[in-house]
Amino acid sequence: MKPLLLLPLLLTTSAAFAQTKPAAETEAVQQTIRRFFDGMRRGDSAAVRATLAPGAVFHTLATKNGQTQLHPENPSDFVKAVGTPHPEVWDERITFERVLIDANLASVWTPYQFYRGNTFSHCGYNSFQLVKLAEGWRIAHVIDTRRKEPCK
Repeated sequence: MKPLLLLPLLLTTSAAFAQTKPAAETEAVQQTIRRFFDGMRRGDSAAVRATLAPGAVFHTLATKNGQTQLHPENPSDFVKAVGTPHPEVWDERITFERVLIDANLASVWTPYQFYRGNTFSHCGYNSFQLVKLAEGWRIAHVIDTRRKEPCK
């Protein structure tokens, strides 16, 4: 009879522990993305590079003449552009709409608005794929949409 009484207690304890880990992992994933954009705002290419996994891939979606086009972007070129002095701060303002994690893979969905200095440039959604490596969570793939309106 005692083992049956212990079973609900064990299940409750393990469920509480399982919920603690995902919250910490979610925060760690979000922190990697925050560091990416903080580095971009500061023009700190080393900080941006430190958030990327080896072999990271960037894509953007564009619509031209009613046709969707997938454009690859070179992450090294992006990192170089971030570190090249420019007159206005590149400020991508995001919110975390959804973070999904399974083991060492995370998928993150973030609506954004991009500003050059105080001037609105464009908006859209980012989709990040992150992997957990020995150094922690790193961005493996980013794909985004870009438009002038409607923005969230």
